[in-house]
Amino acid sequence: MKFRTLAAAAALAAFAAAPAAAETFRVDITHSSFVFVANHIGYTDVYGLFRDWGGEFTFDAKAPENTKVRIEVKTESIDTNDRRLQAQGGVRGRDEHLRGTDFFNAKEFPTMVFESTKVEKTGEKTGKLHGNVTLLGVTKPVVFDVTFHKVAPHPVPAYKGVLTVGFTITGTIKRTDWGMKFGVPAVGDEIKLLIGVEAQEKK
Repeated sequence: MKFRTLAAAAALAAFAAAPAAAETFRVDITHSSFVFVANHIGYTDVYGLFRDWGGEFTFDAKAPENTKVRIEVKTESIDTNDRRLQAQGGVRGRDEHLRGTDFFNAKEFPTMVFESTKVEKTGEKTGKLHGNVTLLGVTKPVVFDVTFHKVAPHPVPAYKGVLTVGFTITGTIKRTDWGMKFGVPAVGDEIKLLIGVEAQEKK
């Protein structure tokens, strides 16, 4: 989860004619999103996101398997759009509950971390990103799917032509694997992830 997660994207960017030399990229949080989806009592899927997260990754077009990634997510920044719930006078808002000890325990474990271990190419613009997620003091292996979109100098003048890559990461994890058991099965155990990343070369 710094999940995001960027190894495959970097590797895939390499497959799509990225520069030959190893480059370091930093997530452009303004144009990136970290979204998650959880089922609620079988009725519907509830969407949420993290507002404070980021990361860096390096890759070499000639050896994408050597890509290294670290992504960090501030768990306190969780947002499930619960403002209406609070306005209706609930005992506590959903986001406040999610930050508490039943779920992310953000005070004791303020950061969720993803670190890559392996990148696999599965197609011209697709790949598998292997790594470890550390959450609630527990580290578990994960595998995400990655779709590469584009690598090119940024066309917006304010970015001054900096090399930019874009990709999407998707996958599913079980929160109980990290000891987050509250509400299961009413609140889904399987959490879907959708992470859109735009990242610029770090100068």
